Amino acid sequence: MSFFGAMSTAVTGIKAQSSALGYISDNIANSQTTGFKKTEASFLDIVTVATATNQQPGAVMAQPKYTNSVQGTISSTSVATNMAINGNGFFVVSKSVGNADNSPVFQDVNYYTRAGDFSMDKNGYLKNSSGYYLQGTPIDPTSGNLVGDATGVVQINQGFLAAHATSSINYQVNLPSTPTTSNYDTTVAGSELLQTSAEKTSGTVFHNDPTNTSGTPATDGVIQAQDEAAFLNRSVTGGSVTAYDSQGTAASVQLRWVKVDNASGDGSGSTPGTETWQLFYKSDDSATGTNAKWTNVGQNYTFDSAGNLNPPVASTTINNLTVNGDVIGNVTLYHGNGGVTQYADTSGAVTVNKIDQDGYAAGNLVSIAVTDNGRIAGTYSNGKTVDLYQIGVAHFNNPDGLQKVDGAAFAATEASGQAIAGGSGSVVGSALEDSNVDLSDEFSKLIIAQQAYSANTRVITAADSLIQETLNMKH
Repeated sequence: MSFFGAMSTAVTGIKAQSSALGYISDNIANSQTTGFKKTEASFLDIVTVATATNQQPGAVMAQPKYTNSVQGTISSTSVATNMAINGNGFFVVSKSVGNADNSPVFQDVNYYTRAGDFSMDKNGYLKNSSGYYLQGTPIDPTSGNLVGDATGVVQINQGFLAAHATSSINYQVNLPSTPTTSNYDTTVAGSELLQTSAEKTSGTVFHNDPTNTSGTPATDGVIQAQDEAAFLNRSVTGGSVTAYDSQGTAASVQLRWVKVDNASGDGSGSTPGTETWQLFYKSDDSATGTNAKWTNVGQNYTFDSAGNLNPPVASTTINNLTVNGDVIGNVTLYHGNGGVTQYADTSGAVTVNKIDQDGYAAGNLVSIAVTDNGRIAGTYSNGKTVDLYQIGVAHFNNPDGLQKVDGAAFAATEASGQAIAGGSGSVVGSALEDSNVDLSDEFSKLIIAQQAYSANTRVITAADSLIQETLNMKH
């Protein structure tokens, strides 16, 4: 009889609503769990007989519907090693299976999580509150390039950052049309120049005394200590930068510009209508007499009437840069396109728009933080911030097909497909992704599930009552 069918169908309804209540209970319990993904109930009807003239009671079954692809709210934190993914993707993590020599031993299986509450343990590993260890790709601290493309468990080296000698200086300036040197006199043509045409032998070669045309030519393009006062009176400061040798010893590289030709042809240039400058650095503070105190970098900077370099000078090399006996080596002076100009400037001074270099002294690790480009950066006692790891992120074609494991983590399955390196989302530092559970929504579902459960029990009670009435008919 259909009475029994009604009872059995109602029983499956009770079981289905019980499952739904279980999902709701789990969601509510984990509403504050970082990176947790709620599970919803999806109900499936099971048909036994359904024709045009006959239908027998069937059944219902509750199946889990995962929401791994639904992002929770991202909240800021004060912890520099916290991280969240804004968009698609999962952090690639490993799980420890024990310890050896006081260090964790990891499973040869990757897991995936959105729980980014990582902190550094005593061994330098980044571990979240559920015990999963972050993976990433090491970065060469000198070049900033990835070391290979494979990910591994992130372990921060808490030792020294080795010193790095300066190999390049970024330098961009605007030079005045008329430098107001100490020697400049508005009534004397060419007084802003370093020397007259008779005092310059060729290229970057000068007489030792820029005020004495009978001096002996200096073939290395230097200014001797005895001539420094005259040189300073005919040059303008170009700023300074601290460079480093291979041992991390700092050296202050002081720069000065000299104009050697103007558009009127008062200098030693050979092209009328052009303006030519040269750049010197202070090579020896303690030099005396005929010893070199300032050295020419060996590059002519010639400007056209519009104030642009012609020919362009994107970079030049300072060969064997040496300051006060400290050998730094060959250094590339980068100007870039249009980095050195001679635009109108009434101040008569050099405007330094940019000056920095790539060297640094050795230093101890002070702190680490997650950058917005998905990297872990270390800050050292020498003031240098260096990228150490690219954070391992992966995405899936079907993230809702991932298998849940403990600790708000997931394992890849046939349904999810294989992990694909990278993600379409971006890593956000000092942030965490909250659970995607909406408590108000869960309480609404709880009331509905409760009422549905109660209604199914009423069906069983009604069917049982009808069966009893039927059995009592024999009396």
